[in-house]
Amino acid sequence: MRKLRYTFKSDILFKMVFVKYPHLLKELVAVILGITVENITAFEILNSEITPESIEDKFCRLDINMRVNGKLVDIEMQVTNEGNYPERVMFYWAREFSSALVSGADYSLLPATIIISIMNFNLFGCEEYHSFFQPREATRHTLLSDKMGFHFFELPKLPELPENANESSILLLWLSLFNANTEEELEKLNQMEVSVMSEAINAYYSVANSSEYREIEKLRDKARHDEAQALRSAEQRGVQEGIKQGVKQGVTDVALKLLKRNRPIDEIMEDTGLTYSEIEELRSTIHFS
Repeated sequence: MRKLRYTFKSDILFKMVFVKYPHLLKELVAVILGITVENITAFEILNSEITPESIEDKFCRLDINMRVNGKLVDIEMQVTNEGNYPERVMFYWAREFSSALVSGADYSLLPATIIISIMNFNLFGCEEYHSFFQPREATRHTLLSDKMGFHFFELPKLPELPENANESSILLLWLSLFNANTEEELEKLNQMEVSVMSEAINAYYSVANSSEYREIEKLRDKARHDEAQALRSAEQRGVQEGIKQGVKQGVTDVALKLLKRNRPIDEIMEDTGLTYSEIEELRSTIHFS
């Protein structure tokens, strides 16, 4: 099988494709929100840029923040689970929701804020690949507010795509596209003859083969290499420092034992290499019975 060099699991590629082809992003968001594209009357990408900081910083989010029919919608491809992911998502929701209120405006004007996470890892102990959360009362399940919503899509849980998949399975088609690792998988999606999938695949190839994307990926690879090198150097320094500390502690322990045996200081200096003042400082820590 011919493995893809780059996939939609690259957060950079994911963002570049949908920023360059916003009509495809609108199609995707409509499917996730359960509305038709025709019903999206207002659509705006709020953070189309990819900054140098976002390329070099592994903790920086390469999300796509949108305003859709007055709602704030944020979508992100997340490759690895770095821990506390639900809390992280709730933090981003709180920041987006609270910052949307104009000074002096009524709280009722706060927009519905939806976070969409497409994840290349399993997060929940269920079989379903799609989970949607909203705040509800614990026993009556009464909805507290429809202004908070979290969509989670776990790619490893996707079922095998049926041979007769069509537009009625459009959400599964989109997620299968994001999960594709080989050219054969893309060709299979293309053969479904679903027009939006063909457009998305063409957009993928256009971005993945562009010099702009490859240059950004080079910068990302260099940042990862530099980070790994810095980590290795720090580990080596830590090991060396640990050895030094261990040797020093061993010498100190020997000196203390010799002091407790009332050995002469000049003899202890010769055996341990410690100075007179260092040995005297050790002596002050001993409580002789």
